[in-house]
Order: sequence, then C-alpha cells, then structure tokens
Amino acid sequence: MAITYELLKTCKQTGARLGRVHTPHGVIETPTFMPVGTQATVKTVSPEELKTLDAQIILSNTYHLFVRPGHEIVRKAGGLHKFMNWDRPILTDSGGFQVFSLSEMRKIKEEGVEFRNHLNGDKMFISPEKAMEIQNALGPDIMMAFDECAPYPAEYDYVKQSMERTTRWAERCLAAHARPHDQALFAIVQGGMYEDLRRQSATELTSLDFPGYAIGGLSVGEPKDLMYRMLECTVPLLPANKPRYLMGVGSPDALLDGAIRGVDMFDCVLPTRIARNGTTMTSSGRLVIRNAKFAEDFGPLDPECSCYTCTNYSRAYLRHLIKADETFGIRLTTIHNLHFLLELMRGVRQAIMDDRLLDFRNAFFDKYGLNENDKGF
Repeated sequence: MAITYELLKTCKQTGARLGRVHTPHGVIETPTFMPVGTQATVKTVSPEELKTLDAQIILSNTYHLFVRPGHEIVRKAGGLHKFMNWDRPILTDSGGFQVFSLSEMRKIKEEGVEFRNHLNGDKMFISPEKAMEIQNALGPDIMMAFDECAPYPAEYDYVKQSMERTTRWAERCLAAHARPHDQALFAIVQGGMYEDLRRQSATELTSLDFPGYAIGGLSVGEPKDLMYRMLECTVPLLPANKPRYLMGVGSPDALLDGAIRGVDMFDCVLPTRIARNGTTMTSSGRLVIRNAKFAEDFGPLDPECSCYTCTNYSRAYLRHLIKADETFGIRLTTIHNLHFLLELMRGVRQAIMDDRLLDFRNAFFDKYGLNENDKGF
C-alpha cells in the first residue's frame, strides 16, 4: 500500500486524533496544515524555506499543471518532486474544484467535463480517467479522485445528482489508477449542505475501500456552523484507520474546530493569498501591515513569533515594502503566515497529546479575538 495511517492517541477532552501518515516521501504528523503550491511552487517561498518552516507536505493542482506546463513535461522531468526540488510528500488536487469554478466556461457530462482553458480559451476535457493519467504522470504521494463540487447554495436534487456522479467517477478513478503501489488515491465525500446526502456519499465511497478520504464541497460560502454540522455527520462514517482530509480550509478557527471534529489534514491558499495584500495572522489577531499606524512602529510584526520575519524585520519596514509593492515584503508576510499556521498545528498536536485540546482552543480564541459567531479569521 502506498500510504498507511497510524493512530497514536485520541484526545480525552475532544476526541481529536493524533496520528502519522506514512508516505513514500516521509512521515506526516497529523493533524497537519498543507501549504498550497498550486503551480508547483508555494508563491514567493522556496522549498528550502518551506523545510525551515517544517512544512511536512505541500499541495499542487492537477488542473493548473495540466494547462501549464503540461503533465508530460513534468513526467519527463522525473515527476513533480524532482521538477520542483521537493523531497517531502506532495498531494495533488484532481482539478475538479478549479474546473467547476469555471462555471461560465464548462459543460458537465457523465463522461467528464468540457471546459475552456482559462489562459487562452482553448477547449479542453478532463474525465476521471484523464485526471488519473495526469496525476500518475505528476507522481504525488497522494492524489485525489475527480469529483464535482456543488456550489452553495444549491437545490437538493442538483446536489444529489452531483454527489451520485462523484461516486461513479470515483469508481472510474479507482479502475484507471495505474500506480496504486506508490501513489495513494483519496475519494472525496460530497453532498452539499444536506446531511442525508453526506451520509450516502460517505457510505458509498467507504465501501470502495480507498486509502484515505477527503471531505469536499465545504468552505464554499456557507456559514461556519453549517460546515461544522456537515463535518459532524460525515466524519464518524469515515474509517478510523485512514486519513481524513478537509479540503480548502485554513483559517485558524476552522483548523482548531476541524481537528476537534476528527480531521487529520487541511489545506488552503488563505495564508499565502492574504499575505500578498499585507494581511497577517498574529498571536493577538489579524493585523493589516499596510495601515498607516505602523509607519513608525519599529517593533516586530508579532512579538511572540519566532519566524524569520519577526526575528529580523520591523512593522515599519514591512509596511514600507508592501506599500512599495516590493516582492520581498510579500515573501516576508508569506513566511510569517505559513509559520503561524504550522506552529498552530504543532500546538494542536501537543494539546491532543496532553488531553487539553479544548482548553487550547478556548485560550487561542480568547487571545486571537475570536468568538463563537466569528465568520472571519
């Protein structure tokens, strides 16, 4: 088997899981956050810097690499690990979410999805079989089944049809997967915001015995409490001896509340995306460094942070760089935000070990300025 999951401990206070995912390129300590390197790079950050931050696994995107440079070029380079000089685990998203986000440019059929390349408008096609061909060529440790991500809100009948198609596509992905010995294929549970459809999807997909399971179609605009309700009805149906991955979630509050509900893996572009406009996560909450009040603030971005940015540079300097559109400023805020979330997950793992994750979560919420109804980060 390409990967195995090892459950180390369950938190007595919350039921959260401490575990390890063993992959061909190393061990992932869970719960974990995966930085997103959509186009075979985490924007502005080098692989060496990611290792310094102790990122255990990164995510790349099948759709974007299919469009450019093309999976055959990556295959000829020796696979994604060699192409981007990253020797730790990689997960690739199947491209389903990206394709379905091209709502005005795509047509869904049972066979697959016709769409127009977002770069030049060329007609393209991805089927479950094509998604497997691309990901087999890219060579990640973990690859995702091709799915349909229903929007929010969406009518029950549409979501049911979409979810059932996702199950059929998952079966086709299993049949087409050419490298099960060294690449693990995860299925994606769908079902929108309907508990019965989530249960149906989870039940049908777990019967197919995938090496791991993702929960997709959440964090697509719905209220946080609705997302958590969907998690609460879905996660208990997933196998305890396999990894559970909540797709597209990366705000600190959702990482904590997702881990409490039994999720092992998370990814999101949030920390890198907001860093590019000067928004940072700090121990006392969100800080927008471009604000005028930081023009003469010569203290660190976050006095409690030990990252490269906070150790070496002031708020005033960071504000100057961001205001001047200097790439170095974006690099520094990106390094800080990634460090913040990776450090948060280290704290989550230790809190599970110590059976105090709920206490850890509540203390974090108080300090970070979050409350139970907070919709942001």
